[in-house]
Amino acid sequence: MRAATQEMKVTKLFNNRIDIWAAIVLVLAALVAASCTRATSAAGSPQLPQVEVAPVKQADVPIYHEWIGTLDGLVNSAIKAEVTGYLLSQNYKEGSFVRKGQLLFQIDPRPFDAALAQAQGQLAQSKGQLAQAKAQLTQAQAQLAQSVANQERTQLDVDKYTPLEKQHAVTRQELDNAVKNNLAANAQIDASKAAVETAQAQIEASSAAVESAQAAVEAAKVNTGFTHLTSPIDGIAGLAQVQVGNLVNPSSGVITTVSTLDPIKANFTVGEQEYLSLTRGGMNDLAKLQLDLILADGCTYPQKGKFFFVDRQVDQSTGAIQLTGLFPNPGDRLRPGQFGKVRAAVGTSAGALLIPQRAVTELQGAHQVAVLDDKNTVSIQQVKVGGQVGTMWVVSEGLKPGQRVIAEGAQNIRPGMQVSPKPFVEGN
Repeated sequence: MRAATQEMKVTKLFNNRIDIWAAIVLVLAALVAASCTRATSAAGSPQLPQVEVAPVKQADVPIYHEWIGTLDGLVNSAIKAEVTGYLLSQNYKEGSFVRKGQLLFQIDPRPFDAALAQAQGQLAQSKGQLAQAKAQLTQAQAQLAQSVANQERTQLDVDKYTPLEKQHAVTRQELDNAVKNNLAANAQIDASKAAVETAQAQIEASSAAVESAQAAVEAAKVNTGFTHLTSPIDGIAGLAQVQVGNLVNPSSGVITTVSTLDPIKANFTVGEQEYLSLTRGGMNDLAKLQLDLILADGCTYPQKGKFFFVDRQVDQSTGAIQLTGLFPNPGDRLRPGQFGKVRAAVGTSAGALLIPQRAVTELQGAHQVAVLDDKNTVSIQQVKVGGQVGTMWVVSEGLKPGQRVIAEGAQNIRPGMQVSPKPFVEGN
């Protein structure tokens, strides 16, 4: 009986231990299940993507027109050879600033110096011949005066002997001699006059020879001067198109070009209808335009430009007319041949809608933006954009004032998705 009672106690103790371990296992299982439930719950609630949004603003903005422009020097002076000769030297640094009258190239002057010396010798000879002709004229005039005096004396003898011969105071022979002497004196006068006329003609011929020789000297001096190719203006000298040692002549083409670059011209063309619109109030409307120049790298040139002139006619083949603006160019940074956009404010758009440029996406020629509603849900909206105002697009259709557009982070979202927005700050 005691043994049976002892066995029952042992069995009861064993069962109690089993119950305790079972309870411990159940508690651990409950803890594990709770942990898994919390992890599953956390995994089921992912964090919303963050985007930067900007409101659609409404403001009065200027209306800009843009045209493709080409820069050119205000004055472009082409340097050419005016005489034929070999190029001896280049006397300037390409791309440097040169002064008016500065020597750029030297052509061999020796043939022209020789021609000048020859012309000067011919001039001296012609002047000598002129002086000789003048001396001959003086001598002929003196001979004429003497002949006239002789004729007057013989005439007096004729006048004196004629009545005396009638009175038989002189012989007939004496009268005849007086008459013959007078005739000879008259003939001498005619010969002297002819000599004077010959001397005068010689003077005229010699004077013409002197003038011709003087002209030849001047031409030789000009040709000698043409051997010095100098800059006719202050400006930037370009690349030499001919090398030292080459034979140049008037048909060789441009040797180099010197351009004045401050201010610099910006040539651009506008359509005929646009030109009429710009000048609706008269040509003074063009003069009032303030021009901006957007360079090839997208930067806006800091100096403002002004209207310079409009071409005299419309190109009939293109229906466009050329306009030209002037831009200050201190330091000669801008150079002829550069391309850029010439922009001018031609009016004002009242109540225009503005959004950041980064909010607009272009796809196959269409523009779209990502818009958030009141619950921060994304939708894609098609828009029509106009001009640009700084870093903002002008939207003509598709948006309303106060709407919010995604300006940063749109690449990570899709329509219908909820996002976590924060304000867009330009430049971040």
